[in-house]
Amino acid sequence: MHKGLLVAFGFGSPMAAIAASQAYTWANVKIGGGGGFVPDIVFNPSQEGLTYARTDIGGAYRLNPDDSWTPLLDWVDNARWDQWGCDALATDPVDPSRLYLAAGMYTNYYDPNNGTILISTDYGNTFTPSPLAFKVGGNMPSRGMGERLAVDPHSNNILYFGARSGHGLWKSTDYGATWANVTNFPSVGTYAPDPSDPTGIESDLTGIAFVTFDSTSGSNGAATPRIFVGVANEGSDNIFMSNDAGATWAAIAGQNNTYLPHKGVLSPEEGVLYISESNGSGPYDGTLGAVWKYDISTGVWTDITPVSGSNLYFGFGGFAVDLQKPGTIMVAALNSWYPDGQIFRSNDSGATWSPLWSYGDYPAINKYYTYSDSLAPWIGPDYTITTAGTLQIGWMMEGLSIDPFDSDHWLYGTGETIYGGHDLTKWDTIHNVTIDSLANGVEETSVQGLISPPTGAHLLSALGDIEGFVHDSMTMPPLAAYTNPTWSTSADLDFAGNVPASIVRIGTGDASTTPQVALSTDGGMTWTPDAGAPTTATGGHVALSANGNTVLWSTSSTGVIVSTDMANFTTVTSLPSGSVIASDKKNDSVLYAASGATFYVSTDSGVTFSAAGTLGASTAPVKIIANPNTAGDVFVSSDKGIFHSTNVGQTFTSLSGPTEAWAIALGASATSGGYPALFAAASIDGLVGYYRSDNVGQAWVQINDVNHGFANAASNVVSGDPRIYGRVYIGTNGRGIWYGDISAS
Repeated sequence: MHKGLLVAFGFGSPMAAIAASQAYTWANVKIGGGGGFVPDIVFNPSQEGLTYARTDIGGAYRLNPDDSWTPLLDWVDNARWDQWGCDALATDPVDPSRLYLAAGMYTNYYDPNNGTILISTDYGNTFTPSPLAFKVGGNMPSRGMGERLAVDPHSNNILYFGARSGHGLWKSTDYGATWANVTNFPSVGTYAPDPSDPTGIESDLTGIAFVTFDSTSGSNGAATPRIFVGVANEGSDNIFMSNDAGATWAAIAGQNNTYLPHKGVLSPEEGVLYISESNGSGPYDGTLGAVWKYDISTGVWTDITPVSGSNLYFGFGGFAVDLQKPGTIMVAALNSWYPDGQIFRSNDSGATWSPLWSYGDYPAINKYYTYSDSLAPWIGPDYTITTAGTLQIGWMMEGLSIDPFDSDHWLYGTGETIYGGHDLTKWDTIHNVTIDSLANGVEETSVQGLISPPTGAHLLSALGDIEGFVHDSMTMPPLAAYTNPTWSTSADLDFAGNVPASIVRIGTGDASTTPQVALSTDGGMTWTPDAGAPTTATGGHVALSANGNTVLWSTSSTGVIVSTDMANFTTVTSLPSGSVIASDKKNDSVLYAASGATFYVSTDSGVTFSAAGTLGASTAPVKIIANPNTAGDVFVSSDKGIFHSTNVGQTFTSLSGPTEAWAIALGASATSGGYPALFAAASIDGLVGYYRSDNVGQAWVQINDVNHGFANAASNVVSGDPRIYGRVYIGTNGRGIWYGDISAS
């Protein structure tokens, strides 16, 4: 899943109690399908039913008995925003209450923080941080490799962690509290997806791919002697082994080094290590690969790749062994983009394989499963599609696991959701298994925009990678995403103040093939591409005039442009590129913009803008909002706080309290006919949090708490509900959409 690479500035301290606070009840707006990449799913081998999933930007989850998931990192706040990136996970096979997460978002300049090993002794209910001396990349390339973090099955005080960026292999002997570099390990990894990438994303060294202990070696109470480590080397040795608990290491003889190792999975009863490989680090790339097994006792490598020749056009990622049935194994195609993803299963240690689908008479394909997306109907048709070209079973499949206590229970992660089922052994008889969407509780979307109009549905969203939805219910998943046009990512949306059923949305796709602006006149139920949309404009932010006639678009590619009545867009030469924009919600001819400390106003429907009031010493305005009830009444958030004007932006006053603010929104007033409540993601008294004021900023109450931090304040969006006093919606970069109401207590 592609995420916006967002950088937060002005980090505050971790949240603490402030003088004014109000208890809120928080819950996710249910989308139901996950919405993002789930790199791995890990079953604990010792405690039945104990299962975890990690995500790249939304933290980690624990499986519940009813197949739903409980999020574990909702306490992550602005100061620790990067800890929603989960690059590795280890569940202790000796003491199952112990859980370890390698947390950190990026290894380049997007993230200034070093990584952290989060340690839990109560199944992830609480965590203690163990700081690392280097960065961790939960949203970097190769995040589906692994697991890079492992607990010694015979002496669980010992852990190993494989780092990125040339930092090598690390070891802890005190349950993860402290870490030391394994200086005698022979390789830190030489592979980078694109060494010339100036951002540091693709040019960063992938590093260690996996750490796997051989539980069949050694005995309880002493360090496990045999350890396997996979390293991202292409064309040189990449699988290393120690037979003396890490005292010495050597490359295993006879290994294949053509591709990069992704998974190293032990089959204890067989005495075999299985390796899945790809010619890319994933999760997006991979056009060739292989699957190998290594017989530990004989030292023999065997190529067990399921397909060859023209049928091999992908690498391999997720790999699973059935601990109840030695020799039963599964492997997933990492990126089979057409006609569908693919999973292979073998009952004879890879000598022969059967696929999840096979070709019929083109374009028909034989799919050996039944399919249900009832928990997330928007994912696709709730039936098995038998024509080529629909990615129904998923893509980016790096996480694939079979329950060690139940051979029928399997789960796998994709770029969009978690799939799986409870009748896996049917594969070996009637060759027809049930695949269900099983991501209930995993809300991983990257939210780009939210609106809550005064009529129609209470909430509409613009989302990364899964378009966006009309949310008719907070507790039921939507049936379908926006269509006509359909994009991967919606960047923003807005409604017309006087005719709120009129809505505009914009996308981030290829404008030369599909217009990236669309209009609706029925509250987002149906859409029409804007006939005047240019073939070069994409992304950014959008505003719709009060009567829905004029679209003002601050694009990410071609500056600020404007169109009325679907005419061709024209450049607004009087505004700087990248300007923050908004519309007055009552006066159709008035539009607003801000850049630096200057506020701009147009009174001719965006044709021209003139500089008006100033925003103090602001250098980076973030959001403009207009009072839906009063023309000319407008607020601006910036790096210097929140500014308010009651005279069409001619003059501004600075609201007391916020010293820096990001998303702001207006909602229903506390009293009939009163002034709208003002919501803000802001820093007040040095505390970055989420606040509400019922008296135009004269006093504030903090509405989030220590259990709901919402991570990076600069990445999030906020919308107030104009029909429910106190109701606020917060869109996060990784944990979906939240709605909060004043607590009854």
